[in-house]
This record gives sequence, C-alpha cells and structure tokens, in this order.
Amino acid sequence: MLTGSVTAHELTKADVDTWLDGYLPYALRTDDIPGAVVTVVKDGKILTARGFGYADVAKRTPVDPERTLFRIGSVSKLFTWTAAMQLVEQGKLDLDVDVNTYLDFKIPPRDGKPVTLRQMMTHTAGFEEAAKGIVTYDPKLLLPLDQYLKRWTPRRIFAPGTTPAYSNWATTLTAYIVQRVSGEEFDSYLERHIFAPLAMKNATFRQPLPRALAGNMATGYLSGAAKGFEYITPAPAGSGSVSGTDMARFMLAHLQHGELDGQRILSAPTADMMHDSPLAKIDPMSLLLPLNRMELGFFETNINGREVIGHLGDVQAFHTSLHMFMKEGVGFFVSFNSPGKAGAVQSLRTGMFQDFADRYFPNVAPADGRVDAKTSDEHVRMMTGSWIASRRADSSFLSALYWMTGQTQIYAGPKGELVVPSVLGGGGRPRQWVEIAPFLWRDKYGHDRLAGKVVDGKVVRWSYDFASPFEMFDRVPAAYQSSWLLPALYASLAILLLTFLQWPVAAVARWTYKAPHPLIGKALHASRATRLMAGLTVALLVAWAVTVVSAMGSPDALAGGFDGMFWFLQIAGVLLFVGLPVIAAWNLWVTWRDGRKWTRKLWAVLILLASLLILYFVVAFNLIAMTVNF
Repeated sequence: MLTGSVTAHELTKADVDTWLDGYLPYALRTDDIPGAVVTVVKDGKILTARGFGYADVAKRTPVDPERTLFRIGSVSKLFTWTAAMQLVEQGKLDLDVDVNTYLDFKIPPRDGKPVTLRQMMTHTAGFEEAAKGIVTYDPKLLLPLDQYLKRWTPRRIFAPGTTPAYSNWATTLTAYIVQRVSGEEFDSYLERHIFAPLAMKNATFRQPLPRALAGNMATGYLSGAAKGFEYITPAPAGSGSVSGTDMARFMLAHLQHGELDGQRILSAPTADMMHDSPLAKIDPMSLLLPLNRMELGFFETNINGREVIGHLGDVQAFHTSLHMFMKEGVGFFVSFNSPGKAGAVQSLRTGMFQDFADRYFPNVAPADGRVDAKTSDEHVRMMTGSWIASRRADSSFLSALYWMTGQTQIYAGPKGELVVPSVLGGGGRPRQWVEIAPFLWRDKYGHDRLAGKVVDGKVVRWSYDFASPFEMFDRVPAAYQSSWLLPALYASLAILLLTFLQWPVAAVARWTYKAPHPLIGKALHASRATRLMAGLTVALLVAWAVTVVSAMGSPDALAGGFDGMFWFLQIAGVLLFVGLPVIAAWNLWVTWRDGRKWTRKLWAVLILLASLLILYFVVAFNLIAMTVNF
C-alpha cells in the first residue's frame, strides 16, 4: 500500500470535474477508447455527471450522461439481486431454503446438499462455468430464461458454501425464481419495482432495445471497428443498458439504505443486509480467505481502510465499474464503450477507482506489519506450484482450455520474493509482494493483498483482493499439471505424425528403388492401419484446436453456431481416440511376435504409449463427452 502523509482533496463538483478533465481525455486517446461516462454521487445527490468522447464516432455523437445508454455487463446483477431481496423482504423467498422449492425443474444436490439463494448471491453454490451463448450478435440465437436454464444444468464442482466460483448461470436462475414467485415477467418486474420508483427513465434490460431508447444507445467498438448490439442470453446477469445519471440514482438508493426521493425499493434493514452480510450461514469449513469478500450480490472493493462495495461489468465492447464508499455516502461509476488498445480499459477503470480513492479518501488503515525475512522465505516456498482458478468448466471440452492454458504458476524470485507472473499491476508491471502478516502479502506499490490458506501445514488455496470475492485458486493435481502433460502431449503428437509421414516417404523410396515392402500379411495390415489411424488422430486434434480457437473468436459460434462441428469432432473422436490404442496394441503384438529389430519394437511401444496418453487427455478433458453444452 502507498503510505506517507497525504492530504485529502475536498470532494466538490469543481475539484472532481477538474480531476476528470485532466484524467480521462488523455487516457481515452492514449488507450484508443472512443467514449466514457462518469457519475459521482455524494450526500444524497448527483455531484457530477460527465460524458467524454463519442457515443458514435462516425456520427460524431458525444456521450450524454443523461441520455446515452451504456451496456453495464455484470453490474446488471445488482438489479437482479435487489429484485430477489425485495421478495425476501416480503417473505416470498427465503435465503436459506432449497431453491428447488421455487422451480419447475430440479437442481441436483451436491454431497446431499441443495442450492440456496444465499449461496447463489455469494457465488458459492459450486456451479462450474457456463459459457455457451453468453454473448451473441444474432437475435435468433437468444433464448427465453426458462429455455436457457432448462437445456442444461452446469455441474456443481464444489461443495456448497465452500468456494467462490462466479456464475452467470446462477444469477439467471435467481431472476427466473423472481419471475416465477412474483408472477411477473422479469424485465417487467424490474421496470415496475426498481426503475419506476427510482425514476430511471433511461434504463432497460430488454433485448432488443425498446424503440423509445434505441436511438440513445452508444456504439460499441472492438479494435476500432463498430460492433452491433450484443445480445446477452443470461440476460439478468448482464443485459442492462443504462445511462450514467440513472446509474447514479441506483447508487443513491443503495447508499441511502434503499430509499431515494421518498421512494423506497428496499427497507433499511434489508438494504443493510445486502451491503454487509457476514457469511455466518456459510459452511464453517469454508476455505474463504481474509481478503475482500462477497456480500449479498455486491462484492467488497475495500481500499485505504474504507468500506467499499461495488461490482464490475464486461461484455465484448463495454466495460464498467461501480463502487460505493458506504460510510462516506459516495458512489463512483464509470463505463467505456471499447476495451481499447490491448485491453487497456481493464487497467484504466481499476486505476481510475484507485486514484479517485487516493485523492479523496486517502489511507486511514493501521500501518502494515512485516514478516521477518527467514519466515517469509519459507512461506513463499510453501506457496510455490501450479494453481487453477475456481471459475472454470470441468465437464465439457472447454475444460481443456481452462486446465491447459489457465494454470497459474507461483515461484520464488532470486531474492526469495513471491512471484505471480499472471497477476500484474497497472500497465502490465510485475507486482512486488511484501508479506505483512503470516501468509498475507500486499502489493508494495499498489492496494491489492494476496493471501494463502494453510491447512495441516500446507498452503491449499490462495487468492488476491481483486478476485477473492468470486474466485479462488486451488492446487493442480499432479495428473492435470500442464508442466508435464503438455510436453507429453506434444511428444505424442510428434510420434504419431512421424509414424504417419513415414508411410508416404517409404512408399516413394520403394517405388524409386523398385524395392518390395518388407512386411506381408497381418504385419502389413497392422502397420498400415496404425499409420492411417495415427495420421487421422493428429488431424482430428488439429481440427479441435482450430475449431475451438475459431469459436473463441466468434460469440455466435459459441452460442450454438458450431454445434454441428462439435458433434462431428466428438463422434469422430470416439472412433479415432479409442480405436488408435487398440490398433497400436495389435501392431505392437505383431511386431513383437515377428521378432523384428529392437528399434522397430521400441517405436511400436512409443506409438502405443502416445495413443494412450492422447486417450487419457481427451477423456480427462472431455473431448469425447458427447455434449454440446458448455
């Protein structure tokens, strides 16, 4: 944490406007972001509402904080959670009963335990990631809430109440519960019970936009190119389109314990429970860490010893940040209509919030402690290894991406310091972590903390402030570690490719020198079958890689456009990935029985081992799971 004597600036409209004028225009130009909206609220009023840059570059339409709609992404969840808490307040929902009580389909138990609304609001229900159809540009691929939820229930990969694992699916399930229990279509419910009481006239979750609001929508940009309207299939988790001043009114209502201008959307006790809800009813064996945590829907973004709650939101083009300083009665909201150059918006929105806090609410927390060098070196050693995030897919082919490309490495630096290469600071700088308490580190030149959880003398889990409310990192089992599995996979593919390529090369050589084939009968058949299967297996894995990479770059493909291809790859995989080890074993048996040279026998063994390794890989990471749900 940055320390020293810092004098707070008085938070006035004049000062914050001056700060924004010196901050955002340069940042937008440097980071290639067309436009942004910022609102700041204080003491029950909108302190400032500013638009910067363009809502539409081609038309040179400036951002209007009163009228221009920005897609707020997952900040939309706050409206969904607020709606749910209204029904909790009315006694129509209970935070701690089985949600199947409110559904017309069943969520299977995990370890004999059901899902509860409290777990869904704190992202501890244990669901794996559900990625299919999150964003699409084709309205034909959009599904109603019930169809989206009933087509597939994500596997619960963690015991309930033990592990934060962010879930858009669970948020959408909550909205469906609101819809069923209230008897109102969810979009209509928001309009009647949140937007109307708060006079939010430029806010909607509807897709496509209502005609009266469509002309106010900011254009989203990717790599400088204008993109169409993004349809969010789990709409209650991310479909909000809201103006800056309407978001200010929503912040004001929550900062004032559920009331604005005489209109109340929540009682004060209910609002306070959302904002500061100790997880007393979460499993006491939970491995949560002493970092920022989830409240009921909001998550902590505490800074400088201040109690701050908020949320972030991202769709393809729009990126949003909302933070409320609860005791100070101040709210800060910013949204951008492009990720900018090389995703620069991520550092920009984090930096803006932190700089705002440092300027107006400097540090009041007690000074950090310090762990002695010898003990710290030992703690760093205990943290080293390979780790995997809790927010991941485990039951579909996407698990290969999460497990093979998403593992986080921790190691000790040359001076014994903690090094986490994937957790970078602003501008991509490596962070310097200083241990301030046992297994608790702070970024020397920033605000984030990182903590490890020790069980029976071993570090079993860690996270850091930015991620800890909704994501933890657990040790990767040896059988899944990419450090050995990827090299083994590449070596296996090389063996199979060489096996296949030797076939035409040898054929050309025999033809050139008029030489007979050295094998006959079963030996010849086994050799040819092995080489053919080897080549087809390599081709199929390449097809998998190309298809997945293409799908990751196309929201419509992930929304169902590639389902036919995914089915083909899995069906072909059953034939090839299972068939190759059988053929390779036959080839090895024939080779051994014929008494060929030891080099031929060794190569036959390597082919069999390569085929078994690939079979292990495709089974472990669900490349033949026979499903297009992911």
